[in-house]
Amino acid sequence: MDVYACDVCGYYYDPECGDEENNIAPGTAFGKLPKTWTCPECNASKSEFYRLDPDDWEYEDDEEEGEEDYEEE
Repeated sequence: MDVYACDVCGYYYDPECGDEENNIAPGTAFGKLPKTWTCPECNASKSEFYRLDPDDWEYEDDEEEGEEDYEEE
């Protein structure tokens, strides 16, 4: 599934992770998010997100922090 980035704050929505804070289950595609869903970081609407090309980002797992990060190349 495609990862989407917030054009306002840079937050990444990864469907494999979902959005626990907003009760979005893992496996929920971006297109299946409710129309009222907003960015958990800055409250931007879905229209402020763009799809990332998988060739333009790489996934990093930060084991010390226990957080997952995405970095654009």
